[in-house]
Amino acid sequence: MDRIVVLSQSRLTKPSRVFDRGPEWSALTAFVSRPLPHAMLGIVSGRRRMGKTYLLRALVEQCGGFYFGATEATEAESLRQFSAAVAEYTGSPVPFSFATWDDAVSYLFGAAGSGRRPTGGPHADGPFLVVIDEFPYLVKVAPELPSLIQRAIDRYQAEESRLRLLLCGSAMSVMGGLLASSAPLRGRAQLELVVRPFGYRAAADFWGSAAAPALAARLHAVLGGTPAYRRQFLADDVPSDLGEFDEWICRTVLSPFSPLFREARYLLAEEADIRDPALYHSVLAAVAQGNTTRGGIASYIGRKSVDISHPLNVLEDSHLLAREADVFRAGKSQYRITEPLINFYEAVMRPAWARLEGGQAREVWAQAGERFTAQVAGPHFEAVCREYVLGPGRSLLSTSLGEVGSGVVTDPKERRQIQVDVAVAEQGSGGNRPSVALLGEAKWGTVMGLPHLERLGRARDLLAGRGMDVAHCGLACFSAAGFSEALRDEAARGGVLLIGLDELYGRTMPSGFLP
Repeated sequence: MDRIVVLSQSRLTKPSRVFDRGPEWSALTAFVSRPLPHAMLGIVSGRRRMGKTYLLRALVEQCGGFYFGATEATEAESLRQFSAAVAEYTGSPVPFSFATWDDAVSYLFGAAGSGRRPTGGPHADGPFLVVIDEFPYLVKVAPELPSLIQRAIDRYQAEESRLRLLLCGSAMSVMGGLLASSAPLRGRAQLELVVRPFGYRAAADFWGSAAAPALAARLHAVLGGTPAYRRQFLADDVPSDLGEFDEWICRTVLSPFSPLFREARYLLAEEADIRDPALYHSVLAAVAQGNTTRGGIASYIGRKSVDISHPLNVLEDSHLLAREADVFRAGKSQYRITEPLINFYEAVMRPAWARLEGGQAREVWAQAGERFTAQVAGPHFEAVCREYVLGPGRSLLSTSLGEVGSGVVTDPKERRQIQVDVAVAEQGSGGNRPSVALLGEAKWGTVMGLPHLERLGRARDLLAGRGMDVAHCGLACFSAAGFSEALRDEAARGGVLLIGLDELYGRTMPSGFLP
């Protein structure tokens, strides 16, 4: 067996035009560069507009690999397009004509064997990268493709092949199923990469709003971290300061002439498993209105809880809905819309759709302030605060262990429930008691004061009464509107953190300190 030439990761430098995506680039280059003399498979997925194609095309350029982007077409046309792409890549004077996908797959794996690689590119002696983008389009018309690839992968574990095959797609339910328990490709992949939206800090840098946290927070609450929305959709139409935000949102997201206007609907329609959009929009509307439990969603849309299991599962598989466990109550959970634009659509746009289509964006937005605060900005701010604790704020804690989430603490004496928006808790094991490292409350439009801190303190006492270890549990107040002087004085004494927008975006350090 011939020695395979190592394609060094250091030679695969991320182009400057690719914003952020450092961990993703490192994972991809490590996959491509691995000096193994047999074929390898990687799965790359992510919702549309995340920049998957942009990222993979940059990688292909660096490696001198082969890229094929599938389209919605019949099996015969798709095979013809693939044959033409291979012929162009190899520089063949004679057009390729694969009779079946079996022939096409066999050619790719065999041609990547020692001495037969079909390229004279810059790394002709190294691994041969092949990217098949929008793979679900091909699976739809040729469902045997995963089985054909599985057979070839198994064969070229014994025989030499330098192929590094990346299958990419945006239909999350389809891509997630490729490696499921009974799927042909189960156990065959060496890489499973989900390209996610930018985090809130990276998104602020991308939109050029990092120096204006109040603006950055609102942009992220509406559009999230989807890179395509700035460049492809809005052609760099970005508000320069908070004072321009209202006018900007009316001429972009709320304008029937903007490509963002119907984007939330398209995101739902693009998922292959969603065949009744009305039902799925109703489920999402229920969550956007604050009905976040399974029972609450079912009641809102007039169905039984058992009847909404399928749409909930499909929305989870599509990464449009997330089920988040209550960190204090076993078996309890709440649902959250993960795509901010869909949440904004369901909360603000859908109830006033006819008026928006009629060009009344300014009137609708002027009347939507309370809904935006309660149903969009508030819940999104809570999620950002949890992201902060998971990331840059982790160093503030006395422990690096624990689950970050939210939960409800029941106060039987006062006959009330205390909602804890940000909690870091660790389940007990090995004889150790469950412990809590942080309890936090997050408010978007409220100046926080001592009553908020007292409520958190009461929750801590109740958890201690339930046998949890709270000896090193700190308290944190997160507010986009600020803090009272009395609360600031209390934070200066220790045991509590005050974290506003400047702290969330890394412009200043949090006030106060934890035990």
